[in-house]
Amino acid sequence: MLTKVNLLAAANAVQGLYRYDKVGRLNGHVLSVVQVENRTLDFHVHEQSDELFMVLEGAFELETEDGLLPVAQGEMVIVPKGTLHRPVVGKLTKFLMVELDGTLNQENSGDQYEP
Repeated sequence: MLTKVNLLAAANAVQGLYRYDKVGRLNGHVLSVVQVENRTLDFHVHEQSDELFMVLEGAFELETEDGLLPVAQGEMVIVPKGTLHRPVVGKLTKFLMVELDGTLNQENSGDQYEP
């Protein structure tokens, strides 16, 4: 069965900050929307999977060993597996996150991720 999802509407419907609402699955990957504000996670690495951040509304910076990469509304960035990184979010930002099922956990998502 086909399912259509309005990503911004889904992100707007998330109840509270830092809660990942799963909006779909694709070939072993989980697609989640999340709202984040005033949060910098610890540096971490995903050894088994790339990770995609797409900004639906707002903006953030992705910090790696190479420095800070600004990512604005409508833009996305793919973090290759094995890359040390952390998102740096100031103002309220709404994301679509795509990662291999099992990549995100409470330890690398700020304790709010529920499998």
